[in-house]
Amino acid sequence: MSVGVLALQGSFHEHLAALGKLGVKGFLVRKPEQLEGISGLIIPGGESTTIARLAEYHNFIRALREFSNKGQPIWGTCAGLIFLANKAVGQKEGGQELIGGLDCTVHRNFFGSQLNSFETELPVPELVAKEGGPKTFRAIFIRAPAIIEAGPSVEILAEYSLPSKESKEMCSDSANEEKSQGEKVIIAVKQGHLLATAFHPELTSDTRWHSYFLKMVCDSEHTTSACIGSKEDPERIQHSPQQRDLPIFQQTEGLSFEL
Repeated sequence: MSVGVLALQGSFHEHLAALGKLGVKGFLVRKPEQLEGISGLIIPGGESTTIARLAEYHNFIRALREFSNKGQPIWGTCAGLIFLANKAVGQKEGGQELIGGLDCTVHRNFFGSQLNSFETELPVPELVAKEGGPKTFRAIFIRAPAIIEAGPSVEILAEYSLPSKESKEMCSDSANEEKSQGEKVIIAVKQGHLLATAFHPELTSDTRWHSYFLKMVCDSEHTTSACIGSKEDPERIQHSPQQRDLPIFQQTEGLSFEL
């Protein structure tokens, strides 16, 4: 299995580290021709406008759309979610180019600015059903988007309930000001060969979302039995509550990435 990680900007090293924990060697994709021969692609979190502009500069947009149109699995995290959406609102002046494919509308900065970033224990019943492990996932939201509309073909994998105080103070944007206590917003979806999360699984030690995506890659290659073990596999890496999440990636020079 060969899985690429788009390495134009953002947390691509952290995704490589997570794949490595599952015994899969990831490949950094910096040129359109590097999409040839890979089985799946991860578009990491980062600054969505910057990633889009770099993708345009390096002639990636058309290549990424062709890759998706072939039915190749793609997973977008945070900025990657925005990139995969058919429509995005709350963008910077002039907008940005999108790959599209996900039948949804994404609000770019639904949860507010960088100062409004947060972590939460997120109920993930769909993930648990496929991957086992704890009933919640430690989700890290960094200036995060949210899906405000989803089409009928989109499978909702996770939602976040907005506390009343949080809905008023955590997010200054008008898209969230109208949300009431207990109202849910969509933050993880799957549609065919596309997977998207508004948060950053690559910044935790819990590899279940990566395992979930790798199984999607396996299914597309019709080699599921030779891929990542099922939830009954005792050797599969599970998240430990006692395990410190960060830093999960360390450079050879000894510098570590921390929030």
